[in-house]
Amino acid sequence: MKPGMTLYIRNDRRISNDEIEAHVFDDHLKYLFELSKTRTVVGGGYVNEPGGMVVFEASDLNEAREITKKDPIIHAGYFDYDLKEWELVIVSKGE
Repeated sequence: MKPGMTLYIRNDRRISNDEIEAHVFDDHLKYLFELSKTRTVVGGGYVNEPGGMVVFEASDLNEAREITKKDPIIHAGYFDYDLKEWELVIVSKGE
């Protein structure tokens, strides 16, 4: 990642009180891991509330929407989402 790069932030909100089927959650993780083989993907669940966030690379907002709609956990209707374009300004070198 470098300054000037555009990423997409997907903020997932739980909309279904139904228990998430194990295979849907597993498919969700597999989907994100597969995406991470070809692009930047960072994601995780919130600790004290239902939902989570995925930050990922896409060529444009339309591709970001398509990537999001294909995620099994979104497609199954357990979560709704907000999707935002995010331009990186600061990127630390980390350890």
